[in-house]
Amino acid sequence: MDDSRDMFGNTPPWEDDDADDTPDAAELEAAGQQSMFGDPEPVRAANPEQAGEAPAAPVEAPAPKPAKAEPVAAPTAKSVAGGTAQPYRVLARKYRPQTFAELIGQEAMVQTLANAIKRDRLAHAFLMTGVRGVGKTSTARLIAKALNCIGPDGQGGPTIDPCGQCEPCIAIAEGRHIDVIEMDAASHTGVDDVREIIEAVRYAAVSARYKIYIIDEVHMLSRNAFNALLKTLEEPPAHVKFLFATTEVDKLPVTVLSRCQRFDLRRIPSPLLAGHFAGICAKEGVEAEDEALAMVAAAAEGSVRDGLSILDQAIAHADLDGEGQVRADKVRDMLGLSDKSVQRKLLAAILDGKGADLLDLVAHQFALGVEPIALMRGLMDLSHRVAVAQVSGSADAHSMEEREAIEGWAKSLRAGQLHRLWQLLLKGHEEVKSAPDPLVAAQMALLRIMHASDMPDPGSLVRKLEEIASQAPVAPVAHGGSAAHAPATLTPSAASPRWEALVDDVEHAGEMSAANTMRMQVRVVELAPGLLRYAQPPGFNEDIVTVLRNGLQAATGERWQVEKVVGEGAPTLVEVHEVRKTADAEALRSSPLVEATLAAFPGAELIQEDRQAAVGGGGRNWRR
Repeated sequence: MDDSRDMFGNTPPWEDDDADDTPDAAELEAAGQQSMFGDPEPVRAANPEQAGEAPAAPVEAPAPKPAKAEPVAAPTAKSVAGGTAQPYRVLARKYRPQTFAELIGQEAMVQTLANAIKRDRLAHAFLMTGVRGVGKTSTARLIAKALNCIGPDGQGGPTIDPCGQCEPCIAIAEGRHIDVIEMDAASHTGVDDVREIIEAVRYAAVSARYKIYIIDEVHMLSRNAFNALLKTLEEPPAHVKFLFATTEVDKLPVTVLSRCQRFDLRRIPSPLLAGHFAGICAKEGVEAEDEALAMVAAAAEGSVRDGLSILDQAIAHADLDGEGQVRADKVRDMLGLSDKSVQRKLLAAILDGKGADLLDLVAHQFALGVEPIALMRGLMDLSHRVAVAQVSGSADAHSMEEREAIEGWAKSLRAGQLHRLWQLLLKGHEEVKSAPDPLVAAQMALLRIMHASDMPDPGSLVRKLEEIASQAPVAPVAHGGSAAHAPATLTPSAASPRWEALVDDVEHAGEMSAANTMRMQVRVVELAPGLLRYAQPPGFNEDIVTVLRNGLQAATGERWQVEKVVGEGAPTLVEVHEVRKTADAEALRSSPLVEATLAAFPGAELIQEDRQAAVGGGGRNWRR
C-alpha cells in the first residue's frame, strides 16, 4: 500500500508531479526585474544562422490550462493599437546627454578625462561643480559608463566614447546597474548613510569593472558625515570610484576638496544654447523662430535644463493657437519680457525728450502685462549693447532693424553720455524694485533720465567753457599798464612778514588770546627788538598793553616795551586778510574762463567751497 495516498486512493496535491508550479531562483529574479522595469524586449538577430547561433528547435506549446473567469479591465494607456504607449517625457529628460559628444560647452573637461583614460591616470574621486542645469549629474553618469564600458563585443576597456550598447552602458543609462550606486545627499545627510558606504566599499564589484558611488548635492552632508568619509575617500580600494556633484562648492570642507579631482562646469553661452535648442526643435518636428530661441537661451542664463524647460513650455504655448510655431511674440508674452521694438522706442523717446510718448509706451506695456522692472532691465540691456557696439564696432542684434538702430546710437552718442545713462537706469532699477508702486517709480525714473539725457558731461562742459573763454574779448588795460580789474593792493605801511611771524610765535607759545588780540587790534607803528608801538583801529578802546607784553615775553623769552600811540600805523592782520580776500575774488571773477561760464549760465553764483581759514592765516591755516 502506498503511504502517500489518502484513504480514497488519491495522491495529495502537493505530491502531484504534473502540477509542480514552484518557481526557481531564476524565475523569481525575472519576476522582480519585470515588476521594476517592465517586460524587456528580447534582442535577437533577424537571422539566427547569420549571427552564429543555432536555430532554435521548435518547441511544442503546452496545452493551455483552463483559466478562471475574470472581469474585463478598462483599457489603459498601454492598450493602444500598434504598440505600447509611453508617457510623455519632458525635453530635459528626453535629451539628457548619453555620450560626451552630446555634452555641450564642457570641452576642456572632456579633453582632460579623455587624456586621463588614455594614459591610465584615473583619479579615485571626481568633483563636478557649477550652476544648476549644466550637466553635473549627467557627467557623473557618463564617467561611470566610460569606466565600465566593455564594448559591443565584451572585450573593450575604459573609453571616452562608451558604446551605449553593452549591458553596463544600458544598465547605467537606465539607472539599474548594481555596481553604480546613486545617492542623494539632500535626503541622506547623516553619518549612518556614509557608514553604509564605508562598509560596502570593501566588497568587490559584482559585474562591472569599478564600483562607482555618485553622490549628488554632496554639500548637504553633515560635518560628521564628511569626517566619517575622509579616510575612505583618501585611500579607497582600487575597484571604487567616487563621483561628487554640487552647486555650492564653497560649503565643502577643504579636506574633501583636496582629495578630489575638481571640474568646474561652465555656463553655456547663449548662442550655443540657441543652436542646441534649434537642433532639438528639428528632432521634435517643431518650427521655431531664431529670435524666439535666442530669447529662450537668454532666459536660461547658461543652464541647459532651465532652457529646455522654458522651450517645453514655449512649444506647449505655441500649440494653443493651432499654428504650432514657436514665435518670438509668443515667447515674449509667456516670459513677460519687454518687446525689443518697444525698448528701442523707449530709448528714442528718452534721448529725444518726448515725455508724452514715453509715458504712453510705459502705460501700453504695463497694460499688456509687462512688469516695470522688466522694462528697466530691457533698457539697461539695450544701453549696454550700444556701449559695447561703440567700443567693438559691431552690434549684437537679432534683426537688421535692431542692428541699424544700435549702430546709429553708437555713432551719435558720446561715451560719457552712455555711461551716465547706464548709471541712471541702474539707480532707477533699484528704485522700481523697492518701490510700493513699481509703475509710478518706473515713470518717474524714466522721466528723470529723459531730463538728464541732454546734459553735457563734465569733460565736454570744460572744453566748451575753454572755447568760450578763448573767444572772449581782452579786458581793457588802465593807465599805467595794469588791468582795469587789478586786485586791490596794500599800502606801503602794510604789516611786515616779521610781524606776522611774531604773531605766529605767540600763538605757538600757547598764548591764543594774545595772538588773536594782536591780529585784530594792533596796527603796528614801530617794531624793533624789545619795542612795540601800536595804534588801535576804530571801535577798540580797551587796554591791551599787559596782554601784548605777556604774549611777546612768552614767545621770545625777553621783556618787551609796549606803548600805545596816536597815529595810523599799518593795517591789522585781519584787515590785510580781508583786502587779500577781496582782491582774490575780484581776480577770479575777472578771469576769462569764469566770465565765459557766467555768460553761458546766467544767474550762476560763485560759491566758496574751501573751509574758512583762521583769521590772519598763520601756520595753522590748512585748506581742504
